[in-house]
Amino acid sequence: MLKRVFLFIATNIAILVVISIILSIFHIQPYLSARGINYGSLMVFSLIVGFTGSFISLFMSKFIAKMAYSVQIIEHPTSAMESQLLNTIQSLARRLNVGMPEVGIYESPELNAFATGWNRQHALVAVSTGLLQGMNPEELEAVLGHELSHVANGDMITMTLLQGIMNTFVIFFARIAAFIVSNFLRNNDSENSGIGNMLVYNVISIIFQVIFGILASMIVMWFSRYREYRADAGSARLLGKDKMIAALKRLQQAYEMPEDNRAPSLDTMKISSHEGVLSLFASHPPIEKRIEALMQQ
Repeated sequence: MLKRVFLFIATNIAILVVISIILSIFHIQPYLSARGINYGSLMVFSLIVGFTGSFISLFMSKFIAKMAYSVQIIEHPTSAMESQLLNTIQSLARRLNVGMPEVGIYESPELNAFATGWNRQHALVAVSTGLLQGMNPEELEAVLGHELSHVANGDMITMTLLQGIMNTFVIFFARIAAFIVSNFLRNNDSENSGIGNMLVYNVISIIFQVIFGILASMIVMWFSRYREYRADAGSARLLGKDKMIAALKRLQQAYEMPEDNRAPSLDTMKISSHEGVLSLFASHPPIEKRIEALMQQ
């Protein structure tokens, strides 16, 4: 759920910053000339770098998820719970006509699950120990149906393409803004050397890139919220909407527990309940709205 989107976007921003620093160190900036910026060359440069960062994030998504959350892949089930989990996912994958994903468990009290991977045939589905312990079999099946619906819908590929487009515009406008600001600073400090000017330009462009990247993430998060409604509907079609609604209500109960009884990790997931400006950065719609959408089907 939330973890999948956060990992993808955070990795993407980090990769873009690293690529930008490497290109700056080696002065690979073919769009700059003595006359200023060649906008056509800058757009091509932005497309290449932007989509490179996005696709690297996609291909690394499974590896990073496993490392970040210490996901233990189930190769040979050692308990009835693991066997049931594998059998449920295998059945759902067959019904949705997707490849059997890798299945893993990670230690966490929160009720959470996520799916990631670079295509429908090579996905990863991971569930928390809290989810396995806190939901009954029907609720768990609905959550797994939701995650596999993301896989079947090709959501990670669509997210990658959208992120690539956003990256392109972020890089394009960040470098234009950096060029304007660095020229202004240079005109007010005639003693700056050429190397000094280029260093200032590179630093400013990275700052603008991070700022514009955060703003662009609002668009990506809007699409993420839209995907959640689609995945809910996919699980409802597959298993019945009552199961999906029951699973969402169970999540809602966990979020609404008194602070003293709620696992601290659940607080980080309350972003989906924020209102105002913060709601623009929420990866998931409020649970009550998801339940309402299902009830209207």
